[in-house]
Amino acid sequence: MTYNVSFERDDSGWWVASVRGLPGCHSQGRTVDEARRRIVEAMELFVDDARTATIVDDVKLPTGAAQAIRAYATLRKKAEREDRRAARAARHAVRVLRGGRLKMSARDAARLLGLSHQRVHQLTQN
Repeated sequence: MTYNVSFERDDSGWWVASVRGLPGCHSQGRTVDEARRRIVEAMELFVDDARTATIVDDVKLPTGAAQAIRAYATLRKKAEREDRRAARAARHAVRVLRGGRLKMSARDAARLLGLSHQRVHQLTQN
């Protein structure tokens, strides 16, 4: 079974957890993790599968915080795509420098690419 749990910060700074679909099932904690552990304990009073259930967190945040998280996630995905592109380019550059007519040493290729010679050896193997 899957339960959606909302987490909201109260005026005193505690996180209040509430299970949608289980009226009256609430708990709290100083951190989201603590509130999550405690809501599972509270759920045990309502349902038999509380320990094995899937819990979907819905952490309510102020608009500025939610926007900052979305901006970070977007940039992180972009950075991961760029990292994959850079890795492909590095493999290609190593093949060009180490193969063909150049037959460059791993140390020379590493120096030109700004990599360690160990990394060049790894890229040669891929």
